[in-house]
Formats: sequence, structure tokens, C-alpha cells
Amino acid sequence: MTEDIEIEGVLQTLAELAATYRMGIITTSKPSDFALIHEKRSILDYMEFYLARDDYERAKPHPEPYLKGLQRFGATAAETVVIEDSARGLKSAIAAGIDCIVVANEFTADHDLSKATAKVATFRELPSTIKGLASLARNLSRNP
Repeated sequence: MTEDIEIEGVLQTLAELAATYRMGIITTSKPSDFALIHEKRSILDYMEFYLARDDYERAKPHPEPYLKGLQRFGATAAETVVIEDSARGLKSAIAAGIDCIVVANEFTADHDLSKATAKVATFRELPSTIKGLASLARNLSRNP
């Protein structure tokens, strides 16, 4: 028997973010595993696309997955923020030159996430954290 693994606040947070931001998923999962995990979940309703392990040659922590994501969006690293939950993903985002917010979880509590642009304890904190980063970037661009 399998259980749904819905993280508290994710769908509400995605709905809030989708009103303002474009979103995609970059995963190291195989396409078949990703499809199985998400077949009964509505997370993909908020995403423009997803890239799974077969969509790039070199996996995280290499920057290629996130660089492919930037291409798919037609965006620059400066216009983008990555949400991650692992050191490997954080390293990939940093190597791609993209700011990264890390969401804490019990599986990565012992990972070195010190190079994250910001850290949050729950998904519900993401909208205000992203908005804060966007405000900071606007202020920095006005005051070089």
C-alpha cells in the first residue's frame, strides 16, 4: 500500500505563487518515477513544465539541470530563484548562478545548506521570502 505524501501548505503556497510567478520543476527523478509520484497530485497544475533525469546529461550538483530550466523559461539567472531541499540541489543552483531558497526537511537536516540565499522552515514562508528577495534586488539595482 502506498500513502499520499503531501507536504503541508504546498498546494496553497503554489496557488499563491502562481498568481505572480512562473514555475517549473527540475528533478533528478526518472520520468517514470516522477509520473508515478505525481499522478494523483495537483502540483503539476501550477507548473509550466518539468525536467526529469532523462532531460539532461549531468545531474545535480552539476549546473546543467538548472541551466536547461533557464533555457526552457527563456529567463536569466538574475530573474530566477530556485527552491531546493538538499545540498546537492543547492550546489547545482549556485553553480548555475541562481539564488536559492532552501526549505528545511528532516532528511536534509544534517546537510550543509549555509550557502543558500535564504532558508525557510516551511513552504508557507516562501511567498514572503521571495517577495523580500525581489525587493532587495530592486533596491540594489537602484543603488549600485
